[in-house]
Amino acid sequence: MVITRYGIVATSHTLASVAGAQILARGGSAVDAAIAANAVLGVTEPMMNGMGGDLFAIYWNAESNKLYGLNASGWAPQGLTPEHIRARDATAMPLIGIDSVTVPGAVAGWNALHERFGHLSWKDLFPPAIFYADQGYPVPEIISGYWKDAAQAFAYDAEGRRVYLPNGKPPVVGEIFRNPDLAKALRLLAQNGARDFYQGEIAKAILSTSQALGGTMSRDDLAQFAPEWVDPISTTYRDWTIYELPPNGQGMAALGMLNIMETTAASPDGPLSVAELHKKIEAMKLAYADLGRYNADPRFAKVPVRGLLSKEYARERAKLIDGNHANCELPAGSPPMSDTTYLSVIDRDGNIVSLIQSNYEAFGSGITVRGMGFVLQDRGALFSLDPSSPNVLAPRKRPFHTIIPAFMERADQHIGFGIMGGANQPLAHAQFVSNVVDYGMNIQAALENARFTVHPERGCNIRIESRVKPEVLQKLSSMGHKFEVTKDYSTAMGRGQAVMNDTKSKVHYGGSDARADGSAEPEPPPVQFQDKR
Repeated sequence: MVITRYGIVATSHTLASVAGAQILARGGSAVDAAIAANAVLGVTEPMMNGMGGDLFAIYWNAESNKLYGLNASGWAPQGLTPEHIRARDATAMPLIGIDSVTVPGAVAGWNALHERFGHLSWKDLFPPAIFYADQGYPVPEIISGYWKDAAQAFAYDAEGRRVYLPNGKPPVVGEIFRNPDLAKALRLLAQNGARDFYQGEIAKAILSTSQALGGTMSRDDLAQFAPEWVDPISTTYRDWTIYELPPNGQGMAALGMLNIMETTAASPDGPLSVAELHKKIEAMKLAYADLGRYNADPRFAKVPVRGLLSKEYARERAKLIDGNHANCELPAGSPPMSDTTYLSVIDRDGNIVSLIQSNYEAFGSGITVRGMGFVLQDRGALFSLDPSSPNVLAPRKRPFHTIIPAFMERADQHIGFGIMGGANQPLAHAQFVSNVVDYGMNIQAALENARFTVHPERGCNIRIESRVKPEVLQKLSSMGHKFEVTKDYSTAMGRGQAVMNDTKSKVHYGGSDARADGSAEPEPPPVQFQDKR
């Protein structure tokens, strides 16, 4: 772990972590540092996140011991209806293209956080991102791997190929990548504020791009959007309290999975034992079945969150787990009536930001805003066209969202954490919590411990890292689990970050996942150097 009495910024790209630490050293708050780091990530991890994506955040105020939640996921344009989709001869929501785009909420989310918890001026948060967009940066290993699919992502977008495929091909490891169009957009944002994105020059570019492609985005869709402050939802796991954000995100699945896991004691044989892995895999299936059935925008559908998170309901669901056999088909119960970047920041006062931001698929919709150098997300792909689904597409509705920030606390210890990766996130959160609570790992070890995750084919199919012992995998396979064994540290398991505040000792801790190109960077101490020239 990184351990210091000052602030820490943990992100999936070292340049972003350093940029955030520099903001802290200038007297910036945790929110200031998070915005600055997130802006850099939009430059250095353009397939993962950026101004064209959505955002969720949890903020913990150390002085008042109060949590705040922010939902900055965008809504569907007024004209984006099931009838519009079917008129284009589609039977399901498109995964790419302009009809997969909802209003990007990230910039409005930055603005809402800054207005409430920022210390530095808005314009002072963006110089690092502008510098890297303008001057360029060397592409690191893991991001280079994600970039290899850019040609396919931009198959129908000449602007994307121009911006993200210099010399007609993805940049290789160590190659300097520049994005002067994005530098221009960041300057407009820094000078004119978030308003420029939704009503100014950037907004005009978004609307022009949409109209050229036959999209439905209107001026009012952008100008009238606002993020929503929400109360985090929670459950207890053993003697810790775990917090997630309410729907339309999938945080309730992480809490539901923990509730089911809590019905039995942790295996004394460790987190990668047969009994413990079997329990977690089966608990995940139960929680995800409920998630798929009930999750939606609560402004449009009644989501039974309280019932889904009740301990009694968890006990009933846990009865469906067979200790000796895998269950490949688990239905949703009847409760009583997300490619991504995650970062966490703690400032010298102990305030914590747990923030997640995403384009959804790599390079989002595959559409780059003309002249602005950033892609638009494809979050609309997660809507349903089934009129009986609570997640059915509707104007000004927010889709099912995969990205979830998290927070946990017990007595003097307070942890902001998150692990990105689409459907991986709730079960990755649950595994992280169990590593800390059941097995006493520190936050760095809890991030690095071998994980399993969902498989695209679902059912009894599971992806798992090769660090799990062969004899454990063999026994689990005999119980009916079907494994795809990945490399020892696989990006399929998501890329996590975590920070912790100990309010008694006033010491702060940070961890960064080995599955990413990032780091946990400490705030430089306030020292004065003498000029010996």
